Amino acid sequence: MQVAKTKLEGVLLVKPRVFSDDRGFFLETYNEKALAGNGIAHHFVQDNHSRSRRNVLRGLHYQICQPQGKLVRAVIGEIFDVAVDLRQDSPTFGAWMGEVLSAENKEMLWVPPGFAHGFLVLSEWAEVLYKTTDYYAPQFERTICWDDPEIGIDWPLSADPELSVKDRQGERLHNAEVYTESISAVL
Repeated sequence: MQVAKTKLEGVLLVKPRVFSDDRGFFLETYNEKALAGNGIAHHFVQDNHSRSRRNVLRGLHYQICQPQGKLVRAVIGEIFDVAVDLRQDSPTFGAWMGEVLSAENKEMLWVPPGFAHGFLVLSEWAEVLYKTTDYYAPQFERTICWDDPEIGIDWPLSADPELSVKDRQGERLHNAEVYTESISAVL
């Protein structure tokens, strides 16, 4: 497994070793020891699977308590996967980065706790699998506007994106609640 740093500290691109022959391929998608040796020393508690059609944009999601680290990969199709730094003490607060993840390139993106996450489907259909380091907690989930000009994500859109009601109601970064260590601060 190769792990490459990105422009945002803590966000990593994971490139698994792929063994291919005329029968198909094999790859290891998760190895706790190998990931820990490359800076991803987290315990995963939940696996999620989503299927979306072209131009569906999901995100930018995060939790203000129980923040989730996510190890994301596309197993069918292709997505543009995005992380936005929401760590208030970070020199890159509000900065974003994106990577194309696909069934073909088999790469994964590690989005640590403290980041918002979202993706845009580039292919006709995409299925995305991701592991999380904490459980989904809807009472703590928040959404940042996908098109917030303060963040300025350069989404590779071919048409207007399809958004859920929740994602259409996302907050601008300057109005958003960000992660807090104390649950009492948000109750």
